[in-house]
Amino acid sequence: MHRILLAIRVFFAILFHGETARKVEVALERGEAAEPKPIPRTPSAPKPPLRSEAVTLLAALQREARFVDFIQENLTGYNDAQIGAAARDVHRDCGKVLQRMFEIQPASDSEEDSPVEVPEGFDAGRFRLVGNVVGEPPFTGKMTHHGWIAQKCELPTWAGSNDAAKVIAPIEVELK
Repeated sequence: MHRILLAIRVFFAILFHGETARKVEVALERGEAAEPKPIPRTPSAPKPPLRSEAVTLLAALQREARFVDFIQENLTGYNDAQIGAAARDVHRDCGKVLQRMFEIQPASDSEEDSPVEVPEGFDAGRFRLVGNVVGEPPFTGKMTHHGWIAQKCELPTWAGSNDAAKVIAPIEVELK
C-alpha cells in the first residue's frame, strides 16, 4: 500500500514540478534510484530598471531641447513672433538630439517629384504607395517624399531607479 501512495505522490510531483520530473527521468535512465548530480546553473543577470526607450528619448528631448515644455505650453497668450522664436530653438536642439542618437538620413537620394520605379517584391516597410495603386509591381510613379532612415539607434542606458523610470524631467527645486 505504501508504494501505491508513493507512486501517486511521485506522479503529481512529476506533473507539477519540472525539477522533480528531471530528477526522476535521470534516475530511470541510469536504472537506479540515486540522486542525480545537480546541473550547474548560471546566475541570472539582475533585471535592469523598467524604463521604456520612448521615455528615454522624451527625457533627452526635454533635457536638451525643452521639447515637452514647448509642446505642453498653452500658446494662446503668445503672438506668432514669440512662438516662432521659441520654436526655432526647440527645432534646432531636437534635431541635434535626433542626429546624435539616430543619424537620420533620407531613405532615397532622389529628388522629390523625380520618377521612381518600385520593384517587384518590394518591401512595404520601405515604400508606401499612394494614389491609383492597381495591378502588379513593378510600379512606376513619382517620389512625393524621400522617407527617412535611422542609421543607428543609440539611446542612453537608464541607470536610475524603478520609481523614476517614467520621469521625463525631474522636479526642479531652487534652494535659497
